[in-house]
Amino acid sequence: MKEYTYHIFAPYRVCPLGAHVDHQHGLVSGFAIDKGVDLWFNITAGGSVSLTSHSFPGNVNLRIDDKTRVKEGNWGDYVRGAKYALSKRFVLRHGIEGEIAGSLPIGGLSSSAAVLIAYVMAFAKANDITLTEMEVIKTASEAEREYIGLNNGILDQSCITLGEKGKLLFLDTATEQYRLIEPGEDLAEYEIAIIFSGLTRSLVNSDYNLRVSECRTAAWCMQAYKEQPIKPLDQTFLRDVPYEMYEETRDRMPARFARRAAHFYTEYKRVRKGVTAWESGNMELFGQLIKQSCESSIHNYECGSPELIKIYDCLKDLDGVYGGRFSGAGFKGAVIAFVDPKHKKEVEESITREYLAEYPEYKKTFKIYWVHSADGAHFVKE
Repeated sequence: MKEYTYHIFAPYRVCPLGAHVDHQHGLVSGFAIDKGVDLWFNITAGGSVSLTSHSFPGNVNLRIDDKTRVKEGNWGDYVRGAKYALSKRFVLRHGIEGEIAGSLPIGGLSSSAAVLIAYVMAFAKANDITLTEMEVIKTASEAEREYIGLNNGILDQSCITLGEKGKLLFLDTATEQYRLIEPGEDLAEYEIAIIFSGLTRSLVNSDYNLRVSECRTAAWCMQAYKEQPIKPLDQTFLRDVPYEMYEETRDRMPARFARRAAHFYTEYKRVRKGVTAWESGNMELFGQLIKQSCESSIHNYECGSPELIKIYDCLKDLDGVYGGRFSGAGFKGAVIAFVDPKHKKEVEESITREYLAEYPEYKKTFKIYWVHSADGAHFVKE
């Protein structure tokens, strides 16, 4: 690798509680982890952008001052998306040239959000733009929603940007208020397992956007049944509908919409209980809530490929596993688990044996990684 002046590390993230609710302005929790995306770059005075990837073929070449064109369906879309979102507010004159690499397989850890944050930070640095952490979060989220086409909330970007090693991020996505919570003194030791099914997936091509629409439709139905004022669907959120209204109307709406709403309201309670468990050092309760979240994701939110459900079934009753659930949207990708370090070896061996007995075709791509919480996206001092 050639020498570069700047190096950004944007971590991947895990979300123990708060699954599938950020796009409905729910409560979420999360950690940045010590695996992620590295972007090495130099600033180009002439405005050219030239990037290579260690993970994907081909080069990206464009000009920073060109109008962003339609998506091309390759990894360069994330470069163009970051440029698009940032140039809505700022004049960009200087480009970058460099290399980008990810440290884990793609799927379930919000690698797309990490990549976008790295590009936003790099373009801002190149053009002497100072962004607050929340501005980085919103710019990357806007790029993913408006350019990439994923109707997400700000969970992923917030964990990646705001994370601090050892602390649980607790974020209200409606108010954007957050806390970084120290673990209770008696919290049991843990490591985080990232269990890749062997599949990768694109959220844009999954049912992710459909689930977002179903949640909004559930809120719309409840408001209509109660003769409440309604807004356009894209401005409608379950957070704006009181739980009491759900209780009064859930039997009147189509069952699939009632299940989506049930997941939102129960997850809201689980996040609050989980924060209390973390602060008080109760890892057993924290883990139980994570399992309940996964059960709701399967039965109420109805996500999870057969492979992910198999991994969850393999781990949920193992000694030493506090809790686990799908990571990301949960249509393919990965499962995360909080594990007692003393049981790492037997947990890994048991899951591997049982999963590959049913899915031997993934023998070459199935993998378990062990990670720790880490600080959020930052410039690395070489």
